[in-house]
Amino acid sequence: MAATTQQQRHVVAACYLGWTLDAFDFFIMVFVFGDVAREFGIGETSVTFAVTLTLATRALGAYLFGRLADRFGRRPALMASILGFSLLGFATGLAPNATVFFIVRALFGLAMGGEWGVGASLTMESIPASWRGPVSGLLQAGYPSGYLLASLLYLAYPWLHWRGMFMAGAAPALLVLYIRNNVPESPDWTERARSGPRQSLASVVRRYLPLTVYAACLMACFNFFSHGTQDIYPRYLQRQHHIVGPSLTTIVVIYNIGAMVGGIAFGTLSQRIGRRRAIGLAAALSLPMLPLWAFSSAPVWITLGAFLMQVCVQGAWGVIPVYLNEISPASIRGTFPGLTYQLGNFLAALNLPLQSGIADAMGHDYRFALIGVAGTAAVLIISLMLFGREAKDVRMGAFGNVEARAD
Repeated sequence: MAATTQQQRHVVAACYLGWTLDAFDFFIMVFVFGDVAREFGIGETSVTFAVTLTLATRALGAYLFGRLADRFGRRPALMASILGFSLLGFATGLAPNATVFFIVRALFGLAMGGEWGVGASLTMESIPASWRGPVSGLLQAGYPSGYLLASLLYLAYPWLHWRGMFMAGAAPALLVLYIRNNVPESPDWTERARSGPRQSLASVVRRYLPLTVYAACLMACFNFFSHGTQDIYPRYLQRQHHIVGPSLTTIVVIYNIGAMVGGIAFGTLSQRIGRRRAIGLAAALSLPMLPLWAFSSAPVWITLGAFLMQVCVQGAWGVIPVYLNEISPASIRGTFPGLTYQLGNFLAALNLPLQSGIADAMGHDYRFALIGVAGTAAVLIISLMLFGREAKDVRMGAFGNVEARAD
């Protein structure tokens, strides 16, 4: 039986909040590199390796939680992922030394890796096809929403310090209670659970190997696009423009508002012009924004450039939840979107040390590290969209089941 409209709204709300709080935990890290480095007596570039570990282990987490979602249901796998990354976020604040800190951040990535794919699949399988574009943009807007929350928490840094900021990462665990009480299981998974034996992941991946490789490469480009414009950007503002405290928070809040606007706008647009065209358009529009974003010096132009850049970057990203779910083989939809997304994260995991190393080699000038990564990623995304698949409005869930096909 199809979920009611009220239940569908609960699903959308829960998965949006899950991704928001997931990103909130992740982005606390970008504000405290220097403080962690000083406390543990290591270099800042060494501390950025913690982000690399988190991004790398997310791929394994996506696989593990995706398989749980395909076997036992989307809902329990989603709750387990949220509970896991919440507790590990708290544990980060208790790390007694750098070694334990790195281990906990690697485990955090494992738990974090399960949320996006399982949540996106649960949502897309539970809503009508006509909702998918706007809801995709809303779901992906959870990522900059979490970044925004982390930036607001940074205002309390004088009282919390870096350990207290990480300990605040336990708060998302409360979302598990909301999911348990209000969110139904995916009608698609329920129907498939009744239909008999499932195909193995290996057999489906062999059948769709070119699609899997394509999606993983696309998501590597996307992760360089987003992490290349976000992770080191607060540090760039701090060190190169000496913007700190409330001024830094203001700029971060503004460009994350731009990211949310872009994700929802281009997700909605994709419902009219198609997923590939919407993604390609957003990526193309980012290219003329690069000089304003990376080479401005006055705070007002820095802020405008950051805002417009994130409209474009997260505009392209806003289409990804629906795009990956629509091209996914239906029998492994709990695994495929999250796994290919996080494999892309794994391939892009060296982004932060790469950008930090380039900046250090250029006398702490971050501009060319920023513009080089973002511009290259945008061009590659546009190129991949020219040869990609389109499966807009493919039937799934309670609204019918077919394997995704290209136009």
